[in-house]
Amino acid sequence: MKYCTFNKRYLKMLRVGLYILFCCITTICYSQRDSLKLGDRYAEDQIYTSVSYAQFYNQPSQISKSDFSFSLSTGFIKDIILNNRGNFSLALGVGYGLDSFNHKLKIAEVNNAIIFSADNTITNNLLQLHNIEIPFQIRWRTSTAQKYNFWRIYTGVNLLYNLSNTFKYLDANGTSFLLKNIPNYNKIQYGLTFSAGYDEFNINVFYGVSPILNNAFINNEPINTRILKFGLIFFLL
Repeated sequence: MKYCTFNKRYLKMLRVGLYILFCCITTICYSQRDSLKLGDRYAEDQIYTSVSYAQFYNQPSQISKSDFSFSLSTGFIKDIILNNRGNFSLALGVGYGLDSFNHKLKIAEVNNAIIFSADNTITNNLLQLHNIEIPFQIRWRTSTAQKYNFWRIYTGVNLLYNLSNTFKYLDANGTSFLLKNIPNYNKIQYGLTFSAGYDEFNINVFYGVSPILNNAFINNEPINTRILKFGLIFFLL
């Protein structure tokens, strides 16, 4: 009973401490922003979170369109101001991304070799990706040092480093197959990004430029599959 009472007291003190810390950080942040005057040089360093509908494009002729797929990402991006007003800048960040694709490409390992094919009998054919993201942006916005709700247009490049890739599916007999980190997967990829909107709510597009696979073929046809995402991105100061 004493142990349980101690745990409850400790958790209560921890909650109070975290609440006080949060209040202090919030007060400091708002005090810093309120101290700025119109025309002051300022930055929009931000935490970003995005949710997107994802698809493969530039697929081989034997592969049909992917089913419903999605992408999630989050990270931090820092402003590099280019003018005194602060409404034009460059930005560099780092983040994490999760992609889940419900696709039509069959990937199997035969005699220690990766074989690609089209097979309409397989089901639950999923590809899951975990990536490190490095976004680089050119930013324009209508903000000022004391105007927190504004229009924005951000465009740039997102560099991706793949931490893991997992292909899994069920065959016609219901047998599960799983392959992880295949050597043909392109570990380093990049794509063009565009986001625009008002305040925290913005549309977001990612157009993959590099293929997801290297040295991959179906009946001598190269697989040049790339990723396309469009959805919403939220910027939090």
